[in-house]
Amino acid sequence: MDIDAFIAVHADSWDRLEQLVRIRRPDADEIDELIALYQRTATHLSIVRSTSPDPALTARLSMILARARARIIGTRSTTWTRLRTVVLDEFPAAVWSARQGILVAAGILVVSALVVAIPLVLDDGLRAAVIPESAQRQLASGEFTEYYSQGQATGFAANVWTNNAWIAVQAVVLGVTGFWPAWMLVMNGANLGAVGAVMVSQGHAETLAVYLLPHGLLELTCIVVGAGAGLRLFWSWVRPGPLPRLWALTRSARALVTVALGLVPILLLSGVLEAFVTPSGLPAGVRIAIGALVWAVLVAVVLVRGRRAVRRGISGDLSEEIVGDSVAVAA
Repeated sequence: MDIDAFIAVHADSWDRLEQLVRIRRPDADEIDELIALYQRTATHLSIVRSTSPDPALTARLSMILARARARIIGTRSTTWTRLRTVVLDEFPAAVWSARQGILVAAGILVVSALVVAIPLVLDDGLRAAVIPESAQRQLASGEFTEYYSQGQATGFAANVWTNNAWIAVQAVVLGVTGFWPAWMLVMNGANLGAVGAVMVSQGHAETLAVYLLPHGLLELTCIVVGAGAGLRLFWSWVRPGPLPRLWALTRSARALVTVALGLVPILLLSGVLEAFVTPSGLPAGVRIAIGALVWAVLVAVVLVRGRRAVRRGISGDLSEEIVGDSVAVAA
């Protein structure tokens, strides 16, 4: 099909459809014309997609149809409906789509922690060379637990939330470099391994678990998810697949912004757990159970809802009404 000739023949009807969409109060004849042109333009888009998949024309017709469809239907989803869609569909779908990067990020964090912790636990001399004996005793005797009782709980929760949310957003946004997420994971893993080695070697392994697991399961998972999403963004730049590199990078970046925004309230919940549950007077088993339950709910939502949402074509990216139709590529 000659795409230029096709545009020349039908451009006037597309322009007219755009004009009708902008009319605030159309009369009966204009409404009939709007519906007729909408149907005709939908047929044109189908022809273009199947015979001559021109990306620019496909995107333009998709945008026109999306606006016309919204005008014809005349309804918008409520704020609560939109929020539910983001929480139960778009965020889980975006996380599920980045699952390979998340698994890599989790591996980096765990390996970094073990590489540091195991030698420090087994070799007293090495541990003393890295962390002085006085600092080890100070950490084990009270410094580790006192950290979670600094100031008022609400202020402490706010500080923890702000810091962790900023780290997670950085991991996503700077993920295109490929370096920052990996470095952040290595440093967090090394710190975790060093603290864990000191607490275990000083005979406070139970204290470590009680003061780390209630909030740490959720907090570390969020950090890993953010870093994994960042690594996926980097990989879409290195291996864009059938799309142009910039298109692939842009699409992944939009979806991963969904991840970053979704992690912010989850990290707020983690901060609340760290401020109110971790240092509380509840039995140790109850504190760990609360943290484990919240973490299990998050994992279940991502595994169940995320997988189903991806199968329905949801990726966490913006809708066609906002960004237009996907670029057409050869199979």
